[in-house]
Amino acid sequence: MTLSKLLELANHSGGTLYLMCLLLLVALTVIIERSVYLSKMQQGGADLIALLNTGVVLHSEATQKALRQHERLPHVSLFTAALIEPASAARETCAGHLEEAVMHEVPTLDRSLWMLDTVITLAPLLGLFGTIIGMFGAFAVLGDVQNGAGEVTGGIAEALIATASGLFIAMIGLVFFNWLNTKVRAIVHQMETLKVMLLNRRFGVAQGVDVRSGLKVV
Repeated sequence: MTLSKLLELANHSGGTLYLMCLLLLVALTVIIERSVYLSKMQQGGADLIALLNTGVVLHSEATQKALRQHERLPHVSLFTAALIEPASAARETCAGHLEEAVMHEVPTLDRSLWMLDTVITLAPLLGLFGTIIGMFGAFAVLGDVQNGAGEVTGGIAEALIATASGLFIAMIGLVFFNWLNTKVRAIVHQMETLKVMLLNRRFGVAQGVDVRSGLKVV
């Protein structure tokens, strides 16, 4: 299919194909930006967890260097909250402050994903709308006896391109939307893991508590 034919179809669709091109551009922009951002966040979180697993001291130069290197990570706010906590603070107080830091950072992770969700919902509806508009033109030729059935069916086939385009955009968006949500959940899990690790390294494992289940050991 040539470019001139595509432009002709777009002009006959009442502008819906142009709108779907815009939706595709928005979806691709969000997918690329969030994929790069979340991948860097996830890798940086894994590096910080690996650093704590080496048994490094929180106030050591190695820790400070790693925090400067990953200063844009949401995970760093947990280290900041742990480092500024007074030495006399109880475990429960420190845990509450770390949880507060996690809650402040979570909204930044799924930023812009609502746009991708909107595209997934809107694209098929817009495609259906474009097909209905195309159908008007296809059936309008029935009033002229000189037009054959082939012209009518050809017009219907062209009208269905709008629906196919909308479904195509929605399918691409849905795959990446689920993938990006999985990355967001993984990063949140990293932050929760860092919270527990920071608490354990400062206060030790709480006595009489099973850390894996949270149940009191009898």
